[in-house]
Amino acid sequence: MASNSKPELSVVKSEAEWRDQLSQEAFDVTRKHATERPFTSPFNNEKREGNYVCVCCNAALFKGDAKFDSGTGWPSYFEPVSGAAISEHSDNSLFRKRTEVRCAACDAHLGHVFADGPEPTGLRYCINGVALKFDAKA
Repeated sequence: MASNSKPELSVVKSEAEWRDQLSQEAFDVTRKHATERPFTSPFNNEKREGNYVCVCCNAALFKGDAKFDSGTGWPSYFEPVSGAAISEHSDNSLFRKRTEVRCAACDAHLGHVFADGPEPTGLRYCINGVALKFDAKA
């Protein structure tokens, strides 16, 4: 799992700049820590080869071959492209302890990681599809 230490952000923008760049839903999820409705992301059924990148800063986050169908309604991955791609933070909202996942480059809220995923890691990165863009391999 990634470090809990505060990452040194390489992409910093004002709230107004993020609002101008992102859709309202992407802004709410990535900058205000909201959650998209389950089963609404087109990435749930995406099966092409490629990479998933941050909708805010285009940092590579997850490889397509790490994606799996968790049945939860959100795109799920068993590992990030590298431990440096994401940062993890304690999240005690909703009256339970969870581990929040953010983009290490711009601090965008992506989703959460759980210890109920498949091998080889046993992890399930449950990610809001609206926080991602898909870069298909040509």
